[in-house]
Amino acid sequence: MKNLLKIGVLAVGMILAVNSANAQQKFGHINSADLLQSMPEMKTADANFQTYAKAKQTSLELMGAERQKLVTTYEEKYKTLSEANRAALEKELTTLGGTIQDLEKRITEAQEKAQEELTTKRTELYQPVFKKAEDAVKVVAKEKGYAYVFDVSQPGVVYFDGGEDLINVVKAKLGIAITPATK
Repeated sequence: MKNLLKIGVLAVGMILAVNSANAQQKFGHINSADLLQSMPEMKTADANFQTYAKAKQTSLELMGAERQKLVTTYEEKYKTLSEANRAALEKELTTLGGTIQDLEKRITEAQEKAQEELTTKRTELYQPVFKKAEDAVKVVAKEKGYAYVFDVSQPGVVYFDGGEDLINVVKAKLGIAITPATK
């Protein structure tokens, strides 16, 4: 009987300890998309990326315009092909056709290179912004004693009820003004 009482007391003690430990864990949530869009660094990164992408697009468009001129020239010369000028014109058309093919190859390579450069530039511009936001969330979570902070902008969070929304605290940590729409 004494052993049974000891086991019962031990079991109750363990249950209380587990409940106490669970009660101490705090949960918070944040919408990282809203946070990132409110950061001035994100607006700067967006503007810089758009400028860079536009420059790459302009370069490709110039190459495309050059190709189109060559194709038009080829088509016009081809229309004038006759038995009398066949020998001279076929040589010219062959050279022009080769030039067009070389340019098309350069355009394809330039497009692939531009895509790689855009990916690299995107990482270069946005990674520091993501890191700054992540670090701020971590600091706030640690300061406030949160065991978990969920990002409700990600599809993995199906439901949340409770916890504290940390967006305004993190914005304050980053020095971002809190507008009435985000309160």
